[in-house]
Amino acid sequence: MKKISLLCGAVVLSLSGCASIISGKTQTMTFQSTPELSDITILNRDGKKIHVGKAPVTVSLNRGAGFFVPERYTVIFEKEGYEKKEIKVTSSMNGWYIGNILFGGIIGLLIIDPATGAMYSLSTKDTNVVLNDLNKEKLQANGQSLTIVSTNEISNDVLEKAKPIELKTQ
Repeated sequence: MKKISLLCGAVVLSLSGCASIISGKTQTMTFQSTPELSDITILNRDGKKIHVGKAPVTVSLNRGAGFFVPERYTVIFEKEGYEKKEIKVTSSMNGWYIGNILFGGIIGLLIIDPATGAMYSLSTKDTNVVLNDLNKEKLQANGQSLTIVSTNEISNDVLEKAKPIELKTQ
């Protein structure tokens, strides 16, 4: 009976992949933006929309795009009045995939993990994106500024040179 249990355990391990068991074929990622509630669109390597919604959001993304083909994504953040930003999500080798040499065997190494995409891990440099305010950039590019100072805090010489501002109505 003990031999049968060991044999069954060995068969189960040989018919599965380490990365598939430990990591799975999908990976959960959270994307945030400043300001919050920006529109977010996630496209896969083929340009197909995988997710459309508002940030912050947590999504489950496939690790692979096919047999021995890692998935990659483009995440687009947009909000009215702010600059559009894109980030790339890339794939790299999952450390658990190497575990097939010890535990998963040749079937896990060459079939299971590559077929499920579990042999890859998704990563990006930053999942928290700051969108630039377009209005603020226009003001800075214009180079004009307004400084308001109390007349009690400036000298009489400067006050004599000051001119009143005329407001123009349109």
